[in-house]
Amino acid sequence: MKLTTAASARAFHSLHQSGLLLLPNAWDAGSACLIESVGAKAIATTSAAVAWSHGYEDGNFLPGPMLVATVSEIIRVIRVPLSVDIEGGFSDDPVAVGATVAAIIGEGAVGVNIEDGLGAPELLCRKIEQAKRAGTRSGINLFVNARTDSYLRNTLSPKRRLEETLARAELYRAAGADGIFVPGMVDASAIRTVAAAVKLPLNVMARGGLPSAAELVNLGVRRLSAGSGIPEVMYGRIAAMAAAFLRTGESAPLVQEAMPYGKINALMKARA
Repeated sequence: MKLTTAASARAFHSLHQSGLLLLPNAWDAGSACLIESVGAKAIATTSAAVAWSHGYEDGNFLPGPMLVATVSEIIRVIRVPLSVDIEGGFSDDPVAVGATVAAIIGEGAVGVNIEDGLGAPELLCRKIEQAKRAGTRSGINLFVNARTDSYLRNTLSPKRRLEETLARAELYRAAGADGIFVPGMVDASAIRTVAAAVKLPLNVMARGGLPSAAELVNLGVRRLSAGSGIPEVMYGRIAAMAAAFLRTGESAPLVQEAMPYGKINALMKARA
């Protein structure tokens, strides 16, 4: 049975309280339906693949109506909570960001990822405040996952990256964030330090060199995102298979490791 949006929001918050929430990020209704079917407790989108699926580059270029439509399509087919990656909110105007958040809550989303990128931390604080207000006006406790790119941008020394991450995390917590996301951080010592210092659930992103899931739990991490990893592999496979088919016309590679047509069709039919 599908939960109300408010109940879904409560369920999503509870998933961050213990253990490790694993999120193999989706990008459209079909991928979300498939990921839920193999056991995901929640669905989170990857902004990069959502943009790519519409023929846009990642980086706040996707038109807002396309994002809202994507959220609506995903909500139609899933039963678990949905969190949406809204990049930097698609605007430098915090009020406009709040309006975008209100629109996706209206479709059924109960969480957002919002990032600082190259912007000032103080600007993200104002966006977080507006996002939380949008949730309150909509009658839900929206889960705002504040992403800092202090590690991902890799423009600071290791010591300064850690110091900047801790400083930004505290600012975002004070602004109302419910979780802190630090993609690019893979060092176990740094992860332990951030998890212990930040009084919010810590989210990291799958990446080469990241400790195992079991170790991440021991380090204090509460959420692990696949990010754009799955669609990147998928796009690589599509390009290789299409190039091979154009070169040889051979049929055999098209059925190797394929999920059967009937199984895919049945899965979609069940959610129609």
